[in-house]
Amino acid sequence: MNLQNFMNANYWASLVSSPWMALMHLFDILMVIIIIYNFIRFVSGTKIMILIRGVLFFIAGYVIATLLGLQTIAWLMNQVLTYGVIAGVIIFAPELRAALEKLGRTTQIFNSQSVPAEELLIQAFVKSVRYMAPRKIGALVAVEQAQTLQQYISTGIPLDADISGELLINIFIPNTPLHDGAVIIQDNKIAVSCAYLPLSESKSISKEFGTRHRAAIGLSEASDAFVFVVSEETGGISIARNGVFKHGLSIEEFEEELRTLFQTEDTQPSGWIKRIGGLRK
Repeated sequence: MNLQNFMNANYWASLVSSPWMALMHLFDILMVIIIIYNFIRFVSGTKIMILIRGVLFFIAGYVIATLLGLQTIAWLMNQVLTYGVIAGVIIFAPELRAALEKLGRTTQIFNSQSVPAEELLIQAFVKSVRYMAPRKIGALVAVEQAQTLQQYISTGIPLDADISGELLINIFIPNTPLHDGAVIIQDNKIAVSCAYLPLSESKSISKEFGTRHRAAIGLSEASDAFVFVVSEETGGISIARNGVFKHGLSIEEFEEELRTLFQTEDTQPSGWIKRIGGLRK
């Protein structure tokens, strides 16, 4: 293919000469777009993007020069593209090697199973509670649902961190700067720690439950958030949602509650086709 083809009406007519040919060309273009999109997303923020920008600049110059009939400039641009890319690969060899190693470690295109975000969330919560409950490490975690918790998020210390059991444990270790207050989960991220939640004013709450439990119940009464608590005095596990408070849960019961809430029937592992298209959940 050359640039003259783009000015030839017969060439464009040949591309759609039959429905099958048109479909194949459409599929071909779609696959190229997907590959380029994922490649750019993969190298975004790395030094390799400098090389890509330079190549795109010379490609644009070559196209313009060819369309205008500037043969000398087009020839020069073609030579730069031919040998410049090779020079760029040599110059950026360490970055390219690191990128390829990263791609080899993380890409699972043909793996039909991947862990959904909901499952990662459940695993992180169960792992953290399994560690904190026997050691009586107090914890208070709220998970935003349909109603926003932004007014409470604004009272905390921003983290915007990926959820993991280890991080949750670290946050609630006593006598550390982040352990006081609540952790709020928003969009599968730890949005903030040390957030202040509204205390329930219900008089039916037993005196054995402290401020953490009243805050959990209070938030569940004011929103549709899911909140769980680990007691600092007893190590007991409690949950609150829509004003309903359950306490004294075992690890197994806690996990079952999490799966009932967060796992739905349409939560399925994303396949390799979605992963190629960058549609991974």
